[in-house]
Amino acid sequence: MNATILTIGDELLIGQVVDTNAAWLSERLFSLGVRVRKVATVGDEEQAIIAALAQEWPESDLMIITGGLGPTPDDRTREAVAQYFGRDLALVPALMKKFEEEFVRRGRPMPEGYSRLALIPRGFEPLHNPAGSAPGLLFEDAQDGLMVVVPGVPAEMQATFADSIAARIVRRHTGHGAVHRTLCTAGVPETVLATTLADLTGSHRIAFLPRPGQVRLRLTTTGAHAKPDLMVLEAEIRSRMGEAIYGVDDDTLEAALGKNLRARGLTIAVAESCTGGRVLDLLTNVAGASDYVRGGVVAYANEVKRRVLGVQSTSLARHGAVSETVAEEMAQGVRQALCADVGLSVTGIAGPGGGTMEKPVGTVWIGYCDHSGSEARQFRLGRHRTYNKAASAVLALDVVRRKLRGMPMITPGSSPRSTARSSATEMQTNFVHSPSD
Repeated sequence: MNATILTIGDELLIGQVVDTNAAWLSERLFSLGVRVRKVATVGDEEQAIIAALAQEWPESDLMIITGGLGPTPDDRTREAVAQYFGRDLALVPALMKKFEEEFVRRGRPMPEGYSRLALIPRGFEPLHNPAGSAPGLLFEDAQDGLMVVVPGVPAEMQATFADSIAARIVRRHTGHGAVHRTLCTAGVPETVLATTLADLTGSHRIAFLPRPGQVRLRLTTTGAHAKPDLMVLEAEIRSRMGEAIYGVDDDTLEAALGKNLRARGLTIAVAESCTGGRVLDLLTNVAGASDYVRGGVVAYANEVKRRVLGVQSTSLARHGAVSETVAEEMAQGVRQALCADVGLSVTGIAGPGGGTMEKPVGTVWIGYCDHSGSEARQFRLGRHRTYNKAASAVLALDVVRRKLRGMPMITPGSSPRSTARSSATEMQTNFVHSPSD
């Protein structure tokens, strides 16, 4: 099955909005064994949309169109699709009733033009939108193929795809296709992963998808024995990478850590400097995080480190804010101040300025504290400020995850299986996260 993705909107063409829909859809279609032959973008002009349909629809088994289904005059996708197929737009009474009841519930009149959402091209099926008002549109023909039109708002597009579209695609798609699995890793750079798995990449499709502080491994097998082959490949990678793997497919590190904390009945508090609150933001992205997250302190200034977290003035003067001692004292202080079982801290030099020969930009200390004591580890990242902040937050969560699972804290410069400490030189040379990794 060959698919075309057509995203619509002037805001995409002028760079005002980044087109995340195409990337999300491409990944989902790939996981269903569908080959995306082309991704194209056009503006909110009816004739431009029609021209794109005329060019791409005859070449596609599946076409997914996003955007232009709203109630405002610049939303022209519905009209363009109807005109291309030579169909009238018909009002669907059930949809109109649904919109009217919704605005009665809100206690305000329905906006002018909102009735456009209830207009559906004849021969098309309206699709339920679990996250919004504008329904999707679906046209299916045994010979011509499958066309789906969904809202451009990412949350609405994703919800509609999951609710109504994915199963329809699976039913149409025949043959063995491809089988996919994604392994989520943290704390190990892409270069180390590639070296460790080098002998497997020649005979298998392993894609390395790096993010700050973590790498996703997408595994793909094909053929009549695709599923058992995938199981064998996954088992081999797990045997090599061990605790570097925290989840599969859409799992997140913060959810994995939260599950770990909840299972042990533990709470956590965070003290942050260079990450500016990113660690706590990640933790609270998980529904139900209030079960285990006590809170956090963004102690950017040394005065806050002293007054709120109890960091000693002598420690700051002797070792500096970015040091093992201060990282430990920050973790101890936030644990005590917020009455948590686990204290976590991050302090570092995000850049681009502020580095020295001894502490270059990208130097980060992560502190950990629980009832048994405290410790801290140093990481040497890159020179890019936003990357360093994002990577530090992820590495901090991974430190806690590994610690709770009874694993030694990851040591910069070591192999994934090693727990031995490395020298400062090894840390600088072997454990460098950067956007190129």
